[in-house]
Amino acid sequence: MSQFVHTADYKHLETWIKEKGVTEIELLLPDMNGIIRGKVVPASRFLQGVKGRTLRIASSILTVTMTGDYPEIPNNGDESIQDPDCVLLPDAGSIRVAPGYRTPTAFVMTDAFSNNGSPIDIAPRRVLRRVLEIYADKGWEPIIAPELEFFLTAKNIDPDLPLETPIGRSGRAEKVSQPYGLEALNEHEDLIEQVYEYCEIAEIDIDTMIHEAGAAQLEVNFNHGDPMLLADQVLVFKRIFRQVALANGVYGTFMAKPMDNQPGSAMHIHQSLQSKETGQNLFAHSNGQDSPLFRSFIAGLQKFLPDCAPLFAPNVNSFRRMRPQFDAPINVQWGRDNRSCGLRVPLSDGQNRRVENRLPGADCNPYLAIAASLACGYVGMVQELEPTAPLQGSAYRLPRSLPRTLDEALERFKDCGPVREILGEDFCQIFAAIKESELDNFEGVVSAWEREHLLLKV
Repeated sequence: MSQFVHTADYKHLETWIKEKGVTEIELLLPDMNGIIRGKVVPASRFLQGVKGRTLRIASSILTVTMTGDYPEIPNNGDESIQDPDCVLLPDAGSIRVAPGYRTPTAFVMTDAFSNNGSPIDIAPRRVLRRVLEIYADKGWEPIIAPELEFFLTAKNIDPDLPLETPIGRSGRAEKVSQPYGLEALNEHEDLIEQVYEYCEIAEIDIDTMIHEAGAAQLEVNFNHGDPMLLADQVLVFKRIFRQVALANGVYGTFMAKPMDNQPGSAMHIHQSLQSKETGQNLFAHSNGQDSPLFRSFIAGLQKFLPDCAPLFAPNVNSFRRMRPQFDAPINVQWGRDNRSCGLRVPLSDGQNRRVENRLPGADCNPYLAIAASLACGYVGMVQELEPTAPLQGSAYRLPRSLPRTLDEALERFKDCGPVREILGEDFCQIFAAIKESELDNFEGVVSAWEREHLLLKV
């Protein structure tokens, strides 16, 4: 067996494939934008490839931009031109049945390694794993639970045209806000039932699905658990939802702000911390009072998240969401059961004490947003920082502390030194180069707004 794969992992994969009777395996590798890259191989070839280290893919896919381009990589010499292969190592515990295929198919998350067996540190799963390792060194185990918002829209073939809400079972399209509306949810009952069915097949542990504030906007809550497992589940859920939506004649979108006069879509991250040894929640004392670690975790989020914005708001569109009139945060105030704050502490007993990071958009890469949030909290704890007082009243009355644009966010990203050290300086430089390339591409496009208001007036 190769140095890459433990015998037990190989045996698990071999046994699982035989028991499930799958004949095709999808190798999934998330890139910097959270887009799934990879390949499909026959099951027999997959097992041979695991054993012989022959599951390979071009390493450049980790650095491709949203527009399909490749930025200039800092301090990379000729490597980006040579584009060497990387070896894909399956995460054996992540293999699942892939729903919706005629041919029995499975998918498995993979990690990228160089030919000498060392992990490729810029890969998003590796970035998150490195953060989890520094927590483990302290005997700490972070637990997270994402809440993911998204829209259904009518099919839109022309990107110059605004999106519209889809027709439901009633033959009508939603036009107004229907928060928690059960009848509005039932308008797309068949689609939602198919999503639940596919999630059960793929072992995605979702809790509830509700109708959010926007027209044809939904939210799904994931049950709490290991950060890597939950990031994998968010990634696969997005894929499943988009595919089910298409099969039902509509689009599913996780854009942060897909429509002009509708709320944006977030990925709120509930975070708690437990002892690896005892399982005790370290964010509260036995009497239910907040612990020093809890306070310092919040302080770390307050101090460093504003400078890490590209990791949870990675696109030009991301910043259109962060506006008070649509109940999205503009700063990192914290408060108890206060949804105007960027950091909300839900009402809970000590064992369930947690903080909800409300800053990330649904368009973020889940691995990087979770890694950034945990890294900021970690620095706060090791530096024993103190947070502000919990806010009473509206956080929108207080100044904005988050960047307004991706351009500003990328400038500020250069200054979050302690967090960049944890995430890896090479990763941070390459990620910023990708985002700068996308921003440059966007700034070269003349918008419909400009044509509408400037064409015949200036």
